[in-house]
Amino acid sequence: METLYSSTYQPDPRSALDVLAFVLTPVEAFASSPEEIEVVAELLGAAKTEAIERWQSLRSEERRN
Repeated sequence: METLYSSTYQPDPRSALDVLAFVLTPVEAFASSPEEIEVVAELLGAAKTEAIERWQSLRSEERRN
């Protein structure tokens, strides 16, 4: 059984499931007020893009090895 929530949870950048869960998590899970949502959406956009790029890079490395 997988842990769905834990305050100490650290996503695995090699796990497609972890990356997908992060990318699909709505902004409202991280912020509630309209001002927060706008700022968090901007930050999360960059973080989600980085998570996907990192996963693709790690996957490519694994294929080469």
